Amino acid sequence: MPPDGRGHGTLPVPPRAGRREWAALSVLVLAVVMLAVDGTVLSLAVPALSADLEPTANELLWIGDIYSLALAGLLVTMGTLADRVGRKRLLLIGAAGFGLASLLAAFAPTAGWLIAARFLLGVAGATLMPSTLSIIRNMFENARQRTTAIAVWAAAASGGAAIGPLVGGFLLEHFWWGSVFIINIPVIIVLIGFGYVLIPESRDPNPGTFDLFSAALSMVAIVALVYAVKSAVGGGGSWVPVAALAVGITAGWIFIRRQQYSSSPLIDVSLFRHPAFAGAVTATFVSVLAFSGLLFFFSQYLQLVRGYGPLEAGLRELPVTLASVAVVGIAGSLVLTFGRGYVIGGGLALAATGMVGIAVTSDSVQYLWIAIALVLVGLGVGLAFTLTTDAVMTAVPPDKAGSASAVSETAYELGVALGIALLGSLLTTLYRAEVNTDSLPAAAADKVSDSLASAVNVLPPDSDLLHEAKLAFVHAMQWTSVTSAALLAMAAVIAWRVIPSLAGTRENESP
Repeated sequence: MPPDGRGHGTLPVPPRAGRREWAALSVLVLAVVMLAVDGTVLSLAVPALSADLEPTANELLWIGDIYSLALAGLLVTMGTLADRVGRKRLLLIGAAGFGLASLLAAFAPTAGWLIAARFLLGVAGATLMPSTLSIIRNMFENARQRTTAIAVWAAAASGGAAIGPLVGGFLLEHFWWGSVFIINIPVIIVLIGFGYVLIPESRDPNPGTFDLFSAALSMVAIVALVYAVKSAVGGGGSWVPVAALAVGITAGWIFIRRQQYSSSPLIDVSLFRHPAFAGAVTATFVSVLAFSGLLFFFSQYLQLVRGYGPLEAGLRELPVTLASVAVVGIAGSLVLTFGRGYVIGGGLALAATGMVGIAVTSDSVQYLWIAIALVLVGLGVGLAFTLTTDAVMTAVPPDKAGSASAVSETAYELGVALGIALLGSLLTTLYRAEVNTDSLPAAAADKVSDSLASAVNVLPPDSDLLHEAKLAFVHAMQWTSVTSAALLAMAAVIAWRVIPSLAGTRENESP
């Protein structure tokens, strides 16, 4: 390069994005919101589902869990596939598949059918998520514009997850539970139509060969580890979680070793040697784990314990939504003042405080105190997720954007899956340990001890036993919230110590 007047090489100035790129971003944001809403929209439908399909507590967990489990298991594979076949092409194909799977879920006649349909939704969603971030990474070459675009993407993801219960509450107030899936169809039509016109195609010019064996290993590792957690906490046979854990760890170890020596790895594991990248992925995983677990049991608490209708319950969760979206406006200023690592760590600590607040205020008559705790959780999680996503994506070159976004989204969806599996199963175990069904016939006792949703359907509304079951649920939720707070506090320490905090700069980290 020709030198400049100061003896340094003249670096080319990245082009700035124009109206077309920002319009394309709105289409990608639409896809992200739809996927995030779909991950949490069922949380308020638990009572309606329980009355209609009569799922067991384990089936109920799988209905909530299988979507994110399929997403987490396939994101690495689909991210790399998008780099090869074209990110726009895979996005549009995935959108069409998502629409078809939504129809299957909407008209599911049994719990098993709904679980299968939710799995197909996860498979289709896995083709969408990596493409959205990697397309953004390639459309916005200017660092400042890219940071803004990723912040908008992150706000859409966290905000979409938070408004899922609100959307579900409105639909359930007026229609049957399948309407929470039908709502995807008009979104898909808009996404495919405008996406085809506005979104540019991009791919890795030198992708190498596609490693099918590594793709299978990543799926086996993630599914086995989540299944091990679900079996252990949910009371499975003593050998089942051990065997699943062994399979998951073995498959994961082989996968990592294979990536280290492969000429065209699915993910660049060397990125994890960089503290900012590894810390950001860890913070994303833990914050989403706690957040998704909260939404899973808190929506049930609002309806089954406090007696709100679906729409009112969704409105009562609105403080989380508003806080997680509003924090995007101050994230950049906070980073300039304190540095990225300190702000992410502070956000996680704030969310941990909010989780403790939920545990303390959940038996309070006044909703105001619960709302304040929800605001703290929303602010903390929204802040951490916005900044960690930017840290992950700016640590890689543009031609590996698909793989990097796959790692980020795998951490996100694995956090959702484990949040429901770990915290949902923990809550169920604690509930069963406290509820007393000795005075009931065997059939009724099984339903009451299975879950509070089942208990509400078999016990008289004014019975003492139902009151005791609700108290057992509240106590279980309190301990589950404390567990979430402990996880967030540990993630805060990791982020504080590991992610660099250079106040007064927006310069991107790079490995």
